[in-house]
Amino acid sequence: MRATLRWAHSDLRTHRGEALFLVLATAGIVASLLLATALFGYATNPWQRVFTQSHGAHVWLHTDTAADTGKLAELDGVDSVAGPYPTAATTVASRGSRAAVELRGTPERPSVGRPPVVSGHWLDPATPNGVVLESRLARALLAEPGDTLTVPGTARELTVVGLADSAEPRYRPGEQPGLVWALPSAVPDPGGQVIGLRLTDPGDTSYVVQRAVTVLGAGAIGEVSTWQQARAEAQGDNRLLGQVLGLFGLGALVAAGLAVHGAIGTRIRGHLRDLSVLKAIGFTPGQVVRIFLLQHLAYALLGAVAAAALAEALGSRVPGRLGDAVGVWQGLPGHTVALFVIPVGAVLFIGATTGLAAWRAGRVPPVPVQRPTAALGSRLTGANTGQPTAALGSRLTGANTGRAFGPDPAAATPGMQPTGTTNQALQPAAAPPVRRLTDGLRRVLGLRPAPAAPDRQPTGTTNQTLRPQPAAAPPGGRPTGGLRRVLGLRPAAPRAGQLSDLARRALGARVPPALVLGWHKAFTRRPRSLATVARLTLPLLLIVVAMSAWTTIDRFHSTPEQVGLPTALSVRADAGLTERQTRALLERDPGVTAAYPGVETAALVPGQTATIALRGLGTGQDPYPYTLAEGRPASGADEAVAGQGLLDLLDVRVGDWVRMTVGDQPQILHIVGRSIEPDNAGRVISTSLDTLRANDPGLHPTLYELRLDPGADPREVADRLATAGRGHLDVHTVTNPADGLSPLRAVVAGLIAVLALIGLIELLTAIGGTVRESERDLLALKAIGLSPRQITAITVTATGCTALAAVLAATALGLPLAHWLIDAQGRSSGIGAGIAQGPSAPLMLLLGTAAVLCAAALAALPAARAARRRLADTLSAVA
Repeated sequence: MRATLRWAHSDLRTHRGEALFLVLATAGIVASLLLATALFGYATNPWQRVFTQSHGAHVWLHTDTAADTGKLAELDGVDSVAGPYPTAATTVASRGSRAAVELRGTPERPSVGRPPVVSGHWLDPATPNGVVLESRLARALLAEPGDTLTVPGTARELTVVGLADSAEPRYRPGEQPGLVWALPSAVPDPGGQVIGLRLTDPGDTSYVVQRAVTVLGAGAIGEVSTWQQARAEAQGDNRLLGQVLGLFGLGALVAAGLAVHGAIGTRIRGHLRDLSVLKAIGFTPGQVVRIFLLQHLAYALLGAVAAAALAEALGSRVPGRLGDAVGVWQGLPGHTVALFVIPVGAVLFIGATTGLAAWRAGRVPPVPVQRPTAALGSRLTGANTGQPTAALGSRLTGANTGRAFGPDPAAATPGMQPTGTTNQALQPAAAPPVRRLTDGLRRVLGLRPAPAAPDRQPTGTTNQTLRPQPAAAPPGGRPTGGLRRVLGLRPAAPRAGQLSDLARRALGARVPPALVLGWHKAFTRRPRSLATVARLTLPLLLIVVAMSAWTTIDRFHSTPEQVGLPTALSVRADAGLTERQTRALLERDPGVTAAYPGVETAALVPGQTATIALRGLGTGQDPYPYTLAEGRPASGADEAVAGQGLLDLLDVRVGDWVRMTVGDQPQILHIVGRSIEPDNAGRVISTSLDTLRANDPGLHPTLYELRLDPGADPREVADRLATAGRGHLDVHTVTNPADGLSPLRAVVAGLIAVLALIGLIELLTAIGGTVRESERDLLALKAIGLSPRQITAITVTATGCTALAAVLAATALGLPLAHWLIDAQGRSSGIGAGIAQGPSAPLMLLLGTAAVLCAAALAALPAARAARRRLADTLSAVA
């Protein structure tokens, strides 16, 4: 055990940088997985906690005041009900902020859908104008208990007495009104009523909704919201962040495992003599395996423990949503288990990949076996021709002789016996170092190893010339080059160590030998070369995917019109302005390019199991500029475009007709295109205002979507319009889905740093292996006249070619994978496919150039040191 620890300590001192990189990479991977787990918990558990504490209703039905909702309590599957409560739609203002709200008259704190109060107290009859705000609405209005809310256009004031959480659909400016609980006396003129249904089996939600619509009548239903919709909205961007972190964390874990496997394999090939010495002095195969396994497990364990400790101690202090997520996650029941299981799982995975490589170290024999020479290749005199290789002879010139390297018939020594295949004189038996030098030189040039010189001359051949003998058949019975040409077969692929025809032609074209031999070295051993390229490709591929996610988020901000956001402001006018006055007021602003009138209402889908958003925007003369992913714009009568969420909900496609119910009136529309819809989970069907007016001539616009001039500030335009409207306009900026993904930028940057670190580890491993393997060829390269600078260039070129191949593979595979992943996420969220945006060509070129230059720069120093080694050290390495 003491010897094992001493060897491990010596190896650690030799490879300090590699050990540090492994620890940092493991820490980054474990931290990513822990943050992903925290975000998943933060996305799901807060809503679930509120729903459980409030004894929430699974279905909320908004009906007219005449509906007999008492029958709903008798439906099968209904456990209990909340309400009915009278409701009124209005607008409230506080500290310069305005919001559309639903006033809900609640005589007492309900048992079903009982909102948990987070600040202040519940409604008190002693304060008849007191209200309780939903917490998200309160944040938007900057309101706290004790503040006063005003109702624009009236002298009415409301006093905030408390804030409460709700498991119902959350407030979204311009889309979903906020929830305000008030006493029934504060809702003097209700426009409808709402009732909540708590079910015995939440899985029967669709069936119960259908039964409720049948009992009340489709005309009595205004809107239906379910617990699944509320949960999906609450999870929202947090779940996406968790998915991104989890995906890249697992990918980085696989990349790190492969990098460790490759590093150990390379070190085993470079330390065969050391391992043989360990075996010779009594180390068992199991002890050798444990040396590598325990050493790298210690690195992984150190990184995992450091990541877990930092996440536990400092995670909640990270500003923004990540810090909030970690703080909530630390209070959940499964927090301790996840904090233990994730680091242990990462360490075990790295240990498994380490064990596979360490097992090879245990199989190293006690006595080093001489490495096999390169596979048989063409002879020095050229395959099948008997002529010298012109390309090699013309390019590889001796430094001190000035003539091409190759056999010289005039240099034959008298008394030597010629071979039977080349008509050249046999050379005397060389000393072992010279023999190794000659073999190394032939390997570099891709030539067949020279035959061993006999200890004595053959009987009967003294001072006689041997007759030429036919060349032996190639191993395996493969046809020779001439025979393959006669048979019409393609030339055989060059064996390992043999220069390819392309390399020979490059030498003949006077391409620098360092470049040709470097390219040859990078791809000679195909299985090993492909494994190195594959391990380096994986982190680069994930970096390309991360960059695609980054550019997609930038696309939402830079060109929102391409992702379903052609307008920047949404305006609603009260009854104090007519349609003509409102439109004239909006179009008078210098920053407004176009104002599109429209309406938005809830419609029951076929089967009456859910409600969707039906929009009528624009007119035939001024159509709304929808962003289409497929199909064509809706230009004719009864034509519409729909979001991906609606297509999935109704199981329809572009070209189908759909029927929906708005109040008592059916609406039949022909879907001619699929639009990118960021709102309402894509459950939106849009047509022109003229089409809806054909079914309801008395329909008037209730909202206006404003397209602004390029460069106009939406907030400044909104302030001007609000001032010009004198309290009659409710102006909101259109919500951009990418606003909630701002933390993803920091996440992506951190992931790119972790992946770059893993790629750096793999790159250093590849450089170390290339330098060690080039030691055997160092004497041969010097013998043919290459300078140390040229020898260094061979290793640098080989490393650069490997990095270039990895970059090309990562680009070819990463861009389609990124598009598929982003579009799949778009389809699952209801926005739809077609939002993915890959990195620009200059950015990809910059990534590839940086990777290749970094590889070349890292390889330059160790290659230069190896090229300037002393002769004695080189002979020792070759031995």
